[in-house]
Amino acid sequence: MTEYQPPAAASGAPHDAAHGNAAHGDRQAVAYDAVVLAGGAARRLGGADKPAVRVGGRPLLDRVLAACADAGTTVVVAGPRPTARPVTWAREDPPGGGPLAALDAGLRHVTAEHVVLLSADLPFLDGRTVAALLDTLRRGEADGVLLTDSDGRDQPLVAAYRTPPLRRGLAALSAAHGGTAGLPLRRLTGALDLLRISDPVASFDCDTWDDIATARARIREHGHVLDEWISAVKDELGIDLDVDTGVLLDLARDAAHGVARPAAPLTTFLVGFAAARAGGDADAVAEAARKAVALANRWAEEDTQDATPAAPSSGAEPETRTDAG
Repeated sequence: MTEYQPPAAASGAPHDAAHGNAAHGDRQAVAYDAVVLAGGAARRLGGADKPAVRVGGRPLLDRVLAACADAGTTVVVAGPRPTARPVTWAREDPPGGGPLAALDAGLRHVTAEHVVLLSADLPFLDGRTVAALLDTLRRGEADGVLLTDSDGRDQPLVAAYRTPPLRRGLAALSAAHGGTAGLPLRRLTGALDLLRISDPVASFDCDTWDDIATARARIREHGHVLDEWISAVKDELGIDLDVDTGVLLDLARDAAHGVARPAAPLTTFLVGFAAARAGGDADAVAEAARKAVALANRWAEEDTQDATPAAPSSGAEPETRTDAG
């Protein structure tokens, strides 16, 4: 396999491996489909339904689906279940036939030239990492781009591939072995020309309860908890909207300091309600927040102004009024 060095590292541009944040001013969106494998036995979790295990209040499967939310078609290979986003369901034949058979089943529903292949147990995967995989694939000529973990091991279930080489490889293996059930995924990926990106965070998967505990603890760290909470709330409420949380936090601060502490949550609620009535997009939120911030500032300014009327100058005659009586 070809060792991949991020372009940002060579040019000195900043690169956030954990989120796939490279300098990407010329990045173009890549049309793609996604296949998520969610039907494993989870033996090291005692047979628990791993895709349904919650990390940060959300099932692991829903966290992965959020990372590939802009896929044209998202195929989940597993038994159907409720999900936060609409998906196409597929099942390997036979059920439990392994990741290669699951990929074969999922790929039958894929029409895009690029496909993202993901496991359903990646708590820290996000859309920026998926975009970075696809962007790297588009820029080169390799068959795929995959992440490597903290030990440098390939993670072929956190990867973007060109669809035609996958189809050819699966067809050849099926013809040679009378099917794909029971074959390891490396029988396919080992014959592909692949690039690698080292990303210990996004490639972190949950195989054991200790892994689950580690993931739950990490998202509650100070630097992560607010984003995690907002993502969980949006999923729970069915909201697919990116807003400037800094603006809303500033609004809450201004309302709390300039008016009264209980004004903060009430004001942000009213801003959300007004934004929904105005169309509900990010611009509507920003405009409603701007108006509320201006009002909070005007309110606070009144407290700093001297409300006592100016006394008349010593040479001025006092105003007299004729008694109406």
